[in-house]
Amino acid sequence: MAKATYIEGIGRRKTASARVRLTPAKETTITVNGKTLEEYFPHEAQRLEVQSVLKAEDAGIENYEVSVHISGSGLSAQADAIKLGIARALVKEKADRRGVLKPLGFLKRDPRSVERKKFGLRKARRRPQWSKR
Repeated sequence: MAKATYIEGIGRRKTASARVRLTPAKETTITVNGKTLEEYFPHEAQRLEVQSVLKAEDAGIENYEVSVHISGSGLSAQADAIKLGIARALVKEKADRRGVLKPLGFLKRDPRSVERKKFGLRKARRRPQWSKR
């Protein structure tokens, strides 16, 4: 059986789950669900969020072909999930990158998610309006 030529990392945020594969390449390209980064993320802030890990200084990050399969949640949470997946894959490839990426906050998973709705309430905490008469 042939050895895999890619490094895989998984990132999650809210209900978004990203499976990221890094393959060494001559120049950095990012594809998300078969589309380019610019096609998938319409806002510049989301594109910068995804690319921020690859541009971290002192991490010794080369050029990679980044392939992402993502599902769930919205675009902002998906961008965060991809960022975490790329960071985890980079650390899996070279363990000494952890010391650079961790203080920058790239390896921290954001645990916040939507609180469930409770019975007898309108939303998670919103109660029905009280009337005196």
